[in-house]
Amino acid sequence: MTSGRGSHVSASGAHPLSTRALGRESGRARQLLAAGEWRPAASDAEAAAAVLARLTAPLPTRRAATARTLATDRDRRLQRILRTTLHHLDAGAVSPPAAALLAAVARALLPWHAHPNPPAAAAAPRYAAAARPSDAVAVPPTEAGDALLPDLIALFATLAERCLPGRAPLTPPAVPWEVRYAGRFRRYGRPAPGVWTAETVGCPGCGGTAGPWTVTCDWRLITLSCPCGVATHEHGLAFSEAWLLLPDA
Repeated sequence: MTSGRGSHVSASGAHPLSTRALGRESGRARQLLAAGEWRPAASDAEAAAAVLARLTAPLPTRRAATARTLATDRDRRLQRILRTTLHHLDAGAVSPPAAALLAAVARALLPWHAHPNPPAAAAAPRYAAAARPSDAVAVPPTEAGDALLPDLIALFATLAERCLPGRAPLTPPAVPWEVRYAGRFRRYGRPAPGVWTAETVGCPGCGGTAGPWTVTCDWRLITLSCPCGVATHEHGLAFSEAWLLLPDA
């Protein structure tokens, strides 16, 4: 795990992971848990247990494994961790500190959003910038992703264990954030398996879609403020649809 000052990098050094938020939020989670200032609710422990199961999942046993199949299996494990994290983040059932931690994990594992198995529809969420022609064969830094697992396993194991029978949950105050973003936000729907819809978010006042937005969040509510002066939290965006587009700060 990084300290929050840098990024994990693959052996080639070409593909850094965005781990600044992960270093910050994992450190804060450890401090809160150790001090007894955070006693996770059942929903937090349930999400942590689900992510932990993905983190500790063994790789498949193959009779004739090759370097390529092994790399694919490792990438698929990282992708499953990311998708489980996003599921619990966007379900909106966890506490603010748990949401902040899940979002930070998702940010770090974002390169595996579409690798090795892309979403099954063209309108599925696309959080990363559009690939340049020279990036056509680029793959995520598997070694850097695997290097995150031991610390994440320890942290999520602690989080999953701290929901004890008979103890009332204790949730620390949320740490809100604010950031400027120039660009479009898209909200996605999945009305049927393999079927995705996408809609660009517009300002309810002027109809603008490109901002620059002022985005504020307390991990319970996201507010978008338009340059025209109108602010709204009725945009329908899930946490990931906003958070994963913003700079890793």
